[in-house]
Amino acid sequence: MLRTKKMTQLAILVAFALVMHTVEALLPVPMLVPGAKLGLANVITLLAFVIFGFAAAMYIAVIRSLLGGIFLGNFPGFGFYLSFSGAVISTLVMALGIALWKRGKISLVAVSIMGAVAHNTAQVTVASLVIGNFNLLKIYLPLLLLLAIPTGFFTGLVVVYTQKALRKVLTDI
Repeated sequence: MLRTKKMTQLAILVAFALVMHTVEALLPVPMLVPGAKLGLANVITLLAFVIFGFAAAMYIAVIRSLLGGIFLGNFPGFGFYLSFSGAVISTLVMALGIALWKRGKISLVAVSIMGAVAHNTAQVTVASLVIGNFNLLKIYLPLLLLLAIPTGFFTGLVVVYTQKALRKVLTDI
């Protein structure tokens, strides 16, 4: 019974992450830097960390990227590799942040900012490797890293308030 309940809850989180990923990819966001996004699907990944732990968060990040690539028609293309690498690397970095958060050393907002920075760094690194232009790391990455702070802050705040509400709904936390 508990296993079925947890699988159902994870499936719902994957669906939320996939919808956020897809909608964000399709809507033009007025950002000063081309390709910059709010990272709304990372809200779900961080929530999964808080509620279920690392394995669930990585599962959600990977499945969301795979299905997002299929739904957006860029699997297995350049955009998919950027999304997938960003999701996996940011989840790994957030795992380190979650360990610090559990010890009371940093906030969930800081964990979210760490994830946003890691996501952007991974994507620009993969893009540089694929196209063979490492000037992206010098020119484009600093701009994305500046944007990672407010976007990570925003998504972190969403997680802080959402996880409080979810604790009332989900019983096996």
